[in-house]
Amino acid sequence: MTIPRPDPGDYAAFFDGYVARVPDCDVLEALEAQGRRTAALVRGAGEARGDFAYADGKWSVKRLLLHVADGERMFGYRAMCVARGDAEELPSFDEVAYAEHDGSAARSLEDVVTEYESVRAATLTLFGGFDAAAWARRGRANGAPVTVASLPWIVLGHDLHHGAVLVERYGLSQPN
Repeated sequence: MTIPRPDPGDYAAFFDGYVARVPDCDVLEALEAQGRRTAALVRGAGEARGDFAYADGKWSVKRLLLHVADGERMFGYRAMCVARGDAEELPSFDEVAYAEHDGSAARSLEDVVTEYESVRAATLTLFGGFDAAAWARRGRANGAPVTVASLPWIVLGHDLHHGAVLVERYGLSQPN
């Protein structure tokens, strides 16, 4: 099933920049390919770069990748709740608090990349099980409307944003 690009009213305005980063595509195919690229990008940095942060107060490579995974889990949770007909307002999440307690400093880069890959695989499995009725459902999260169909675009755009940061500010590069 092709999931069309969402309209701005389908998600919180905060996510406009993420959705705008995503080119016209089959969003589920793009998520699958992106997962491989992001894992290769971070894995290619090498274990020694896992704790690198480009400036004081900035997150390490490991922490940044776990932030991407945590965000994806939350967006997947929202998609599942709305797709399953949950009419409750879904809560926000504090990514700074999550990052402070992610345990990344004590973990290897490989372990963090493996977790990211597991989250992406679970996201693709979840999204792959939605039918047309599920994709069309609307709910509310963090005080704003959200459609199930907007969430894969947000996941993809969020990862694209942070992937660009890893290249531009952390100096990572895709392996050949």
